[in-house]
Amino acid sequence: MPSNVQYAATTDLPETLPLFPLPGALLLPRGLIPLNIFEPRYVEMFDAALAGGRLIGMIQPRHNQGRTSAAPELYPVGCAGRITQFAETGDGRYLVQLTGIARFKLVEEMPGMMPYRQASVDFTPYAHDLSARLGEDEVDRGAVIAALRNYSEANEIPIDWKNVGEAANEALVNALSMLAPFGPAEKQALLEAHDLKARAEMLVALTELDLAREEGDGGPKMQ
Repeated sequence: MPSNVQYAATTDLPETLPLFPLPGALLLPRGLIPLNIFEPRYVEMFDAALAGGRLIGMIQPRHNQGRTSAAPELYPVGCAGRITQFAETGDGRYLVQLTGIARFKLVEEMPGMMPYRQASVDFTPYAHDLSARLGEDEVDRGAVIAALRNYSEANEIPIDWKNVGEAANEALVNALSMLAPFGPAEKQALLEAHDLKARAEMLVALTELDLAREEGDGGPKMQ
């Protein structure tokens, strides 16, 4: 679901964000991510966001510590998402959809006055994220689709090729990056790729590397 609010420049975005650390979760500009919010501190965070600007900072903890440490070290780059759809379940949970707006650099965490983490952030290095479909013509679409085809055939995964064929390059690359079962480090590398072309090239390379590893030693895929 697209946002009713449009952000034309980084000055339209806040200087501070509540943070939702989640290992392995990748949100990219104009991408969609569903969330099941049940921890009391994050229910409170989403209550506050719904009452305000509806923006949440999705960010990964380092070393996959997110479920075992109260305040794990965070990666330096995350992506702001706007709550564009939510439902209350009646048992204290929220079912939420976030739409990616723009990436940010983590500047400094704020003192723990709230049960959830908050930080000052800088969107200016990623101002180009606010321009939809920027750089699509530079993407090697054929390479992306070939990598997807090889992976789907190797793992017997059905693909809706009609939808793939109709998807714009930005939507295709970002959706595949978000959905691919890579580990947190690979997800972070895709997030931090400078532009759409670089992300597409990295996506192809990671997929080909995983296929080669699978063929070579039969080990686990994309772990």
